[in-house]
Amino acid sequence: MARRPRNQVLADEVGRRLAARRHTVGLSQEKVAELAGVHRTYVGHVENGRVMPSIDVVEALCAALDVTLSELFDDIETVTRRSR
Repeated sequence: MARRPRNQVLADEVGRRLAARRHTVGLSQEKVAELAGVHRTYVGHVENGRVMPSIDVVEALCAALDVTLSELFDDIETVTRRSR
């Protein structure tokens, strides 16, 4: 089985974590987008791992979701290392 590129694994995991946090706090993609200053479809693309947002956008999404960058990226190396 071919392995996915590490940057895709990272994009998928960041998206998964943001989506999980959004569900936990009970916000729609539209509301998160509004709070973060991005388009709703972009939030969907991030959550689905289609795009890797800039650190500025990740920071804005974290602020909208009331989570720190440290919390979002906690132990993410474990996930990306498993994909090697």
